[in-house]
Amino acid sequence: MAAGCSRRTSLLAAGALLASALVRTAAASESAASHPAVRAGVLKFGTVSWELDTVRANGFDRQAGIDLQLVELAGNPATQVALQAGAVEIIVSDWLWVSRMRSKGEALCFIPYSTAVGALVVPAGSKIAGVGDLRGKRIGVAGSPLDKSWLLLKAVAADRHGLTLDRDAQPFFAAPPLLNSKLADGDLDAVLTYWPFAARLEAKGMQVSMTVSDMLEALGQPATVPSIGYVFREEWARANPSALAGFQAASGQAKTLLAQSDAAWERLAPLMQAEDDATFRTLRDRYREGIPRRWTEEERAGAAKLYALMAKLGGRDLVGDAPAIAPGTFWTGGA
Repeated sequence: MAAGCSRRTSLLAAGALLASALVRTAAASESAASHPAVRAGVLKFGTVSWELDTVRANGFDRQAGIDLQLVELAGNPATQVALQAGAVEIIVSDWLWVSRMRSKGEALCFIPYSTAVGALVVPAGSKIAGVGDLRGKRIGVAGSPLDKSWLLLKAVAADRHGLTLDRDAQPFFAAPPLLNSKLADGDLDAVLTYWPFAARLEAKGMQVSMTVSDMLEALGQPATVPSIGYVFREEWARANPSALAGFQAASGQAKTLLAQSDAAWERLAPLMQAEDDATFRTLRDRYREGIPRRWTEEERAGAAKLYALMAKLGGRDLVGDAPAIAPGTFWTGGA
């Protein structure tokens, strides 16, 4: 008798669980059907995933009337291909690429994500106090000879110190993790790298010699223009204005939360892959510093001015055939 009761109890419990799961599935399906999906292409452990994961975890997307879906991709080129193929609606890239694509006839648009770019980092106790001390030094550069930070550093070196870094120093181009390792091992004298990797070096006691913002200021350029942003197809934005507005609202809520709440960052720790508390705090603080504070016509004009400089420094290999930033690069929601 006890065995029979136990069996019936187990069956009833299983039935209740199944019914509960079906109700949740139906509710989720109904909710998804009532909210347009916005697919964002992200790198699993990239900084963009910190913000968008915060959106989903706090339900900011549903509050804004959208269903944000994260599509994990292998690298930045893969996100660009996915956007062009229509596999995602939104990715993160820089406005130089957006302008170049518009010049080729592909109508993409940009809204700000971050002003953070990167920095020149040297070991603790290094005698490199500034750009003028880079003569003869081994400089690790994240990316390629067309990396925008490298072009700016070369321009500052030439303008302020009469140095031609391609010739007067020893540049070494590689992926950021390798550069961090080589700097730690003493195989490089300095590293010019993206901000998350600069933050990791800083957390280990190394020194930021010059930020990209410092380089821009030295060249008489606006230093607070958002360098990277959310990129989407103009056709999609015009056909789905409420979805784009919802995404912007949800992103803004996540930025506000991450700017103010340390607890929100604790939840993100696994995604950040910080090996110690110092790295965790430095990544958090540098992200916060990169949150755009303004996006007005003044910033857009500053970006156009910076584009002209980058076109001069990088030439056609960087910007293509367009001497000026393509009209419509920056989305303003206008007709």
